[in-house]
Amino acid sequence: MRFFTAGESHGPQLTAIIEGLPAQMPLTVEMINTELKRRQGGHGRGRRMQIEKDQVLITSGVRHGLTLGSPVTLTVMNDDWKHWTNIMGIEPLPDDINPEDIKRRITRPRPGHADLVGGMKYGHRDLRNVLERSSARETTMRVAIGAVAKQFLRQLGIKTVAHVTEIGGITTDPESYAALNVDEIREIIEQDPVYCADEVASSKMVAAIDDIKGRGDTLGGVVEVVVEGCPPGIGSYVQFDRKMDGRLAGAMMSINAFKGVEFGMGFKMAQNPGSEVHDEIAWSEELGYYRKSNRLGGWKVV
Repeated sequence: MRFFTAGESHGPQLTAIIEGLPAQMPLTVEMINTELKRRQGGHGRGRRMQIEKDQVLITSGVRHGLTLGSPVTLTVMNDDWKHWTNIMGIEPLPDDINPEDIKRRITRPRPGHADLVGGMKYGHRDLRNVLERSSARETTMRVAIGAVAKQFLRQLGIKTVAHVTEIGGITTDPESYAALNVDEIREIIEQDPVYCADEVASSKMVAAIDDIKGRGDTLGGVVEVVVEGCPPGIGSYVQFDRKMDGRLAGAMMSINAFKGVEFGMGFKMAQNPGSEVHDEIAWSEELGYYRKSNRLGGWKVV
């Protein structure tokens, strides 16, 4: 499976083409729209999240609710496009209009963004040409594609859930949800304002968001992803580009503002001797092979 996305933040639409899906897989717009709605939720969301009410159109690769095996095309229209038709128009500018006079030109690069190097690389004087693509809005299609991928994984008995474990230095107590499975965690976070499985930590996170927002600033956080039903052997150790950890880390780091990925104990491993970072292998007639810990982030602790 591979995919491509296209579209600018304030352009007319966002598009994705997905190739490599099997035929006869159930897929409907409702399955995708559910995930798009989740993307736009959460306490402290930005103004753009409130403007757009993303709804997907499936324009190829699906017939009567089932995939055909051919490429699937997804489209999400930008509701705010009507306010940007002159600024982001496709057609060439009339001869009597100077590009320097276009409204909303960006000439001051923002720190922490691709504005400066993007303008240098592609020769743009108006940095809007960079930020329109290097925008968090691009993740709209990532979420839509992810919804399709999750539907495919469900056919294989693989489930995933992502939940917030830290915002602004406020961390969850892992023991509060350690015994829960994917479905149980999802049920909790769907009702939580910051998608957190720890009720106590969640209330503190909400207060921290309100405080920092009142001061005109923002907070970062950490998200944990849990996968159930994944069989051993996916990926391969024989080449660097086939290693599963590498592919997952690359996918996560390609999202704007992500600056770190860890598996299991992750960066904490640097603080411990080798004997305290390995997962001891055990075997029983009932369970087969299993691990006694999950420090490396690859096995569920039994």
